[in-house]
Amino acid sequence: MPAADEERGNEPREESPLGAAPDLEATRTFAREPRSSGAPGDAAVIDVVGVEADGPAERTRVFTRAADGPAAPVPPDRAPPGPDPTRTMTRPRLDPDRAEPGPDPPPRRRRPRPAAGPDRPARRWGRRIAWTLALLAVTAVLVPCLTWAWVWYVARQDERPPSDAIVVLGASQYNGRPSPIFEARLRHAADLYEQGVAPAVVTVGGNQPGDAYTEGGSGRDWLVNAGVPAEDVVAIGEGSDTLQSIEAVSRVYQQLGWTSAVIVTDPWHSLRSRTMAEDFGIEAATSPARSGPAVLERETQLWYITRETASVWYYWIFGDSSTLHVDAA
Repeated sequence: MPAADEERGNEPREESPLGAAPDLEATRTFAREPRSSGAPGDAAVIDVVGVEADGPAERTRVFTRAADGPAAPVPPDRAPPGPDPTRTMTRPRLDPDRAEPGPDPPPRRRRPRPAAGPDRPARRWGRRIAWTLALLAVTAVLVPCLTWAWVWYVARQDERPPSDAIVVLGASQYNGRPSPIFEARLRHAADLYEQGVAPAVVTVGGNQPGDAYTEGGSGRDWLVNAGVPAEDVVAIGEGSDTLQSIEAVSRVYQQLGWTSAVIVTDPWHSLRSRTMAEDFGIEAATSPARSGPAVLERETQLWYITRETASVWYYWIFGDSSTLHVDAA
């Protein structure tokens, strides 16, 4: 091939450096000659194979375009003189023996699902029972605590809306003389009457076997002696507990056409007495007495709140007054 190139006046071609690159598989060479009269020609392909000393075989394909007529295969040693418009394209090829693929991503680990067995439903029901028992235990502790707080909150309220009457719940009396707790209630009721909260005062309460006086009658006498007109005091001499007393008051209210009341009692007794009055259709408010033995000592206050918490729940459940009694000194 060098001799043919010198004979035609062409410089010898340099050997392709691709022979030294083992990763290149083939070289494609495109040769284009100038056209005459603008007519396109067909390309001819000639394969030339060369072997390098230290590399794979190199194949060269030469495409020539004639001025007119079909192109005939032209060997490289007979290429026409002139410029060599050659375009070379190389395509690297990865040797599969020398390929080094990257590391595969680690497989995704999945938590093993426990196998279904006959003991799984039993464990599920066991957990449900445990949660139910825990909820019941929390409720058994939480609800009484909330009720205790409610009793304490209502005991601190002092409501004095204009009403039809002031109702004083009875306490112990001794031969017509009210006990210190009952007297503290009557004094507070007299103050409310003087302030114009209501035009009438109702005293209520029965007596113990052998007593000559009732709580309602003793309370009326005390109020009249304190300056309340006798015609404005209504004494109801019956009722041995709060529920019976409220029921007796509701009958008098129906006879007189009254609907509203301000209940005077001890602070810790306010919630239960108001709840009972509302159950009998009376629009009730509470204005507890702030003096007397029931409010002097902190230990007494705590005992009354605890007692009333149990009494409220007893009334809610059984609809009756509890049998818990406190010595009204």
